[in-house]
Amino acid sequence: MGKYFGTDGFRGEANVNLTYEHAIKIGRFLGWYYGARLDKKAKVVIGKDTRRSSYMFEYALCTGLTASGADAYIMHVTTTPSVSYIARVDDFDCGIMISASHNPFYDNGIKIVNNNGEKMDEETLLKIEKFLDGELEIPMAVREDIGCTVDYASGRNRYIGYLISMSKYSFKDVKVGLDVANGAAWSIAKGVFDALGAKTYVINDRPDGLNINTDCGSTHIEHLQKYVVDNGLDVGFAYDGDADRCLVVDEKGNVITGDHILYIYGLYMKERGKLLNNKVVTTVMSNFGLYKALDAVDIRYEKTKVGDKYVYENMVENGHRIGGEQSGHIIFTKYATTGDGILTSLKMMEVMLAKHKPMSVLAEPVKFYPQVLKNVRVTSKPEAQNDPDVQKAVQAVADALGDNGRILVRESGTEPVIRVMVEAGTDEICEKYVDQVIDVIREKGHLA
Repeated sequence: MGKYFGTDGFRGEANVNLTYEHAIKIGRFLGWYYGARLDKKAKVVIGKDTRRSSYMFEYALCTGLTASGADAYIMHVTTTPSVSYIARVDDFDCGIMISASHNPFYDNGIKIVNNNGEKMDEETLLKIEKFLDGELEIPMAVREDIGCTVDYASGRNRYIGYLISMSKYSFKDVKVGLDVANGAAWSIAKGVFDALGAKTYVINDRPDGLNINTDCGSTHIEHLQKYVVDNGLDVGFAYDGDADRCLVVDEKGNVITGDHILYIYGLYMKERGKLLNNKVVTTVMSNFGLYKALDAVDIRYEKTKVGDKYVYENMVENGHRIGGEQSGHIIFTKYATTGDGILTSLKMMEVMLAKHKPMSVLAEPVKFYPQVLKNVRVTSKPEAQNDPDVQKAVQAVADALGDNGRILVRESGTEPVIRVMVEAGTDEICEKYVDQVIDVIREKGHLA
């Protein structure tokens, strides 16, 4: 992980630790790196979510790109997976998505993908960081070599067409609820479901630049749960701000997590002979209940570090076809190179319609162990994580749980936070052991 770029781009509070000057410089570097450096006109596609600062960063990136001789193609408000898709299929040198995903409106981020729609390699990101720190000099483009901006809303429309083409079934008469989180899915999701014939009900679709993810979307799914039940809907889908994740609500109002999705679609693939290597890729945060359900149907699994980047790397390296996170980042490598919330919801619809079963029945075999996760803001993540007394406390919990649970302590990739998670037989046991570790972190003076 670099100084500026973490597992999911350059993330920070807008104009505090992620400024418009940073965006200009990132654009300057990419325009030079893919263009003037190679004596050609670089093409870069840009998308953004609905937060107010995204417009500022869009203009700043375009300034930097065109100043270095690149042409900037603007998709406007769109999703992260749409930028990934268009970068891959429309012969761009790279793509940029402006979004802080599920974070509050005042945060933002700059995510960069390569011409295959994959997250940018570490080597290139480190070169960008050197330029941000003033360690590289890059010439300005002049005269006819200065780049231009191009309206590329057509790219978003092509992506919508691609999603519609993914469905094998008509959604006619299926009542579907969508929580678009006042974010990027607002401009895409309803049109896709309407085109496929669903009776589409949408909430949180009035973005104003300040309400993205605010008490809505996949991080506040309780509102969709109530909405599905109150309106007698067949299923509901909740997205985050940039729509690269999706959680589901069944017809009874129960939450269907990313772990449930991995089981449901993994089993569906196995039954059709499509589950290559008979494996599903998970992260260390997946619940015990998922693994027990997969064991029962003889599906194997692998575990990676938290982050869809690591899930995708494992899938590509080993030829696996489905993987993801409990949070709803699900990757289908046959169709996409990143998590795609709307695609995930279409795949869940496919299983429901193919098997003629409601979502509650499809998810029933996954019995979750109680899990408690608490986030602790700290002054230094490495110091807190590596403190011998903290490590001793973690080991004591692991020993006490034995084969009846587990503890996981990890650093957030985007915030000054340590995450402490325990799975065990009861909520009370989980709470007890999580607090036991947090007490040590507090006693050692690591709290911010």
